[in-house]
Amino acid sequence: MINFYKKTLVACSFAATICSSALAGNPDRAGQASISQLLINPWARSSAMGGSNSSCVTGIESQYLNVAGLAHIKSSEFMFSQTNWLSGAGIGISSLGYGQKVGSSNAIGFSIMSINYGAINKTTTESPEGGLGTYNFRNLNIGLSYAKEFSNSIFGGVNVKVISENLANLTARGVAIDAGIQYQTASNKDKKDRNNVKFGIALKNVGTPMTFNGDGLSTQATLASGTLLTVNQRSSKTDLPSLLNIGFAYDYYLSNENNDNIITFAGNFLSNSFTKDNYQLGAQYSFKKMFIARVGYAAETKKGGTSSLAGVRTTALTGWNFGFTIEAATSKDEEKASRFGVDYCYRTTNPFSGSHSIGVRLAF
Repeated sequence: MINFYKKTLVACSFAATICSSALAGNPDRAGQASISQLLINPWARSSAMGGSNSSCVTGIESQYLNVAGLAHIKSSEFMFSQTNWLSGAGIGISSLGYGQKVGSSNAIGFSIMSINYGAINKTTTESPEGGLGTYNFRNLNIGLSYAKEFSNSIFGGVNVKVISENLANLTARGVAIDAGIQYQTASNKDKKDRNNVKFGIALKNVGTPMTFNGDGLSTQATLASGTLLTVNQRSSKTDLPSLLNIGFAYDYYLSNENNDNIITFAGNFLSNSFTKDNYQLGAQYSFKKMFIARVGYAAETKKGGTSSLAGVRTTALTGWNFGFTIEAATSKDEEKASRFGVDYCYRTTNPFSGSHSIGVRLAF
């Protein structure tokens, strides 16, 4: 059985190598993908590490980075996060997730991510200055996940996302699939289940092309004869922003007696199919699981393909991320106690005034 798990890990590593070549960053295609909000991490905890923790992320927030981490849920978990995205732009992101352990080795999860862009002034070619009222533009992503603990070292999962974009008179819908695997060194009971080395691979946003439909694609024209015609236009299909995460993490225990003081170092390579690749580094310090401080940095590759993007930053995010968690248990029995935590994250940007995320987590 152990040989089977080893072969599975080798197969996934080989597949990741092939996918990395297939999905290598392509700046020449920047802006051609649809549903770019799939690239926004709505959760405060993992965002604070800059997305570098795809190999060690756990719980319901793993639906974004690496769904295999969902298998680490001990019983039930509820999370909520609110993000002020690009402060000053008037964009709000609300996320809600629930995870549940099923049996001894299976877990399921459900999450909703909603983006509200606020009221936008209506304009037309005849009235470019507006004055026609406002409309709302919303994005909605609904995820349903399944994860399994194959052994005390190997975890895998699949996430199916239903995606929707809605304007006043236009709608686009699609389906995307994520898949991931995590590997960690086997538990050592003499050291209270310490898993120092962790490795993860996740393939994300593989799905159907998106196309808009609705009355917004119709225009009316009057012929010379006075006949009024309605002309329907077709929306071009656009692909989803597929990507590949390959991550590594190491836990360094400052105490030999217990797991009260842990520093985690993490790194991740993100291969985008429609823009530049990213290298992400992060670290967190955990004190008795009551206070956790995090920092992360994400850097784009400098290559720009055949376009003029070489050496040019192509995102408002400037790379640095900071955050913390304050968490408390309801009783002294760590195995049976429920835990409640408050999370915060700040992502630096230029322009705008950064992005702030605050969330709560209840594990019971």
